[in-house]
Amino acid sequence: MKRSSFMKIFMATGSALAMPFAGFAYKRELNRDNKPFKVDAGKDRFEKPITLFEGDIFLTKVSTKDTDGDLYMYESSRVKKGGPALHFHYNQDECWYVLEGEFLIKVGDQLYQAKAGDTVFGPRGVPHAFAKTNEGNARLLMTFQPAGKMEEFFIAASEGKLAKMTPAEQFDFKKQHGFEPVGPALIYQKAP
Repeated sequence: MKRSSFMKIFMATGSALAMPFAGFAYKRELNRDNKPFKVDAGKDRFEKPITLFEGDIFLTKVSTKDTDGDLYMYESSRVKKGGPALHFHYNQDECWYVLEGEFLIKVGDQLYQAKAGDTVFGPRGVPHAFAKTNEGNARLLMTFQPAGKMEEFFIAASEGKLAKMTPAEQFDFKKQHGFEPVGPALIYQKAP
């Protein structure tokens, strides 16, 4: 059948053929209030910053609650050098945008030296880690898409729940929140 003949038939019957399948289309009831909002510089969306990892502060900019789990965005201010252990997320892509300072970011086999203005993307399922490498302050704008349970995990960690767990319980808790450690933290060095 020629393409032009196929297109004429499809255009004449295509929408009618699609009707029985319309019920299978992705549709989800959203619980959003669809109201825009602004979060000022240096402020947290709920005025409740999350404090973790020996003085690091996470300021929620867009909450999981704002997006029905589609997105979680926060600003991470880091005091000490270093960062989290090598890990991967089952269902979340992660993105790092450097606001201030310098970071070594490893995604899969790639190692990036990232400075203010740089963005690094980490696809879901790919092991990654990052480490602050500079003296003084450093800040990242970090995004999880979809949000998963990362915001919930950070809140629980800031409340000291992880500190009360055995290493095996911590591992299970991380898995319940959608990620799994698979290696050590990065040694802060310059990328090649």
